[in-house]
Amino acid sequence: MAIDWEVEYNNRARVPEHPQIFARWQRDAAAYRDETAKDGCAEIGLKYGPSARQTVDLFKPRGGQESIPAGPLAMFVHGGYWRSLEPSSFSQMARGMNAHGVTVAVIGYDLCPQVSIADIVRQNQAACLYLWKRFRRRVMVSGHSAGGHLAACMVATDWIALDAGAPADLVPAGYSISGLFDLTVLLHLSGNADFKLDEAQARRVSPLFWTVERGRVLDAVVGGDESSEFLRQSKTVADSWRAKGAETRYEPVAGMNHFTVCDAMTDPGSAMTRRLVELARRH
Repeated sequence: MAIDWEVEYNNRARVPEHPQIFARWQRDAAAYRDETAKDGCAEIGLKYGPSARQTVDLFKPRGGQESIPAGPLAMFVHGGYWRSLEPSSFSQMARGMNAHGVTVAVIGYDLCPQVSIADIVRQNQAACLYLWKRFRRRVMVSGHSAGGHLAACMVATDWIALDAGAPADLVPAGYSISGLFDLTVLLHLSGNADFKLDEAQARRVSPLFWTVERGRVLDAVVGGDESSEFLRQSKTVADSWRAKGAETRYEPVAGMNHFTVCDAMTDPGSAMTRRLVELARRH
C-alpha cells in the first residue's frame, strides 16, 4: 500500500488539540522561568551566535546560583519541524533534570525557510561549543521532534573537525523524542517548499546515514500513538546505529501522542527523567 506522506508526517492534523497543548506549554514555561528567576537559578537569553534566535536559556539546579554550578550538563532542543515554535515554550523541560542536580540549557535557533536545515545543524553545534567553553563539561543533548533530529546530529558530530580544543566526545549521549533521522522523506512533503532539499542535501542532513563513533549513546523515544512512519524512524535509527557500534534504545511510550510524549520531562519522578539524568551523569 502506498504511503500517504502528508498524513503520516502531519502531526498537527493527527492531534487536533495541539493548540491547547501549545498554550499549556507556554504557561508552564513562563511559570518555570518565574520560579527559577526568583531562586536566582536562571540565566535567560544568553547569546551563542549573532542572530536574534541564537540564544541559551540556562536553568540551574536549586542552590546552583553560582556562574558554573557543579554537576552534569544537558541541552534541550525544541521542535516545530525546523520552521516554528520558540525556546520560551519549553523552559519547563528543564524541571525534571534540575531536580536531580543537572544544569539544563534550552536553546533557540533560526528557522526555515530563512535558513537551511544544514544551517540549523551548524547553529546547534555552535551552541554545544558555547556550552563547552563556558562549563568545560560534556553535554547530554535531548530534543523533541525536529529537536530529536538535531540531538542525534550532535551525538554523531566530528567535534575535533569543528574545534580542535573540544573533546571528540563532546556530546557522548543523546535522547531523541519523536525525532526524524532520514530526511529524504521530506522530499515527499509540501513542506519541502520551505526546506528546499534535494536527495543529496536530504541525505547530508540525515543522521541515519552519518558515521557514529563506537560507544556513543542514543535513545530513540516516540509516542506509542504516533504514526507508523514516526515509529519506524525511531526504530530504524536505533537499529542502524547499534549496528555501527553505538549503544541505542528504541522506546515507544504507550498512550502518548507526538506532543504529549515529552511532558514527562517536567516530572522529576518520571521514568523519562530518570533516564535523562542517568545519561547526563555518565560523563
